[in-house]
Amino acid sequence: MKFLIDAQLPRFLGLLFKETGHDAIHTLDLPDGNKTTDTRINELSVQQQRVVITKDADFVSSFLLFGKPYKLLLVSTGNITNNTLKELFIKNRPAIIHALAECDYVELSRHSLIKHR
Repeated sequence: MKFLIDAQLPRFLGLLFKETGHDAIHTLDLPDGNKTTDTRINELSVQQQRVVITKDADFVSSFLLFGKPYKLLLVSTGNITNNTLKELFIKNRPAIIHALAECDYVELSRHSLIKHR
């Protein structure tokens, strides 16, 4: 599976997925870095079939209205420390991969993984 991590999330999330053989990039890896527009992120997501991982609810609207990005993982934890975020992703990584194989829009909160159908 391929991932594109949005600007407001730490780069280390990509490394967590790379550890298990997935392809992951952060907006910092793109030519415009964290200034990459949501439109461009959506284009890359569709072209390269990448799951966008974001905290930005604008991507939910775009997904529901236009079917972009290709797939979406919304992180709806509110403000948490990077260590807590890392632990949450490590704990839920297998379930996230499984959920994204079944659904195009998945949400990770502090306490659950929600598959939106």
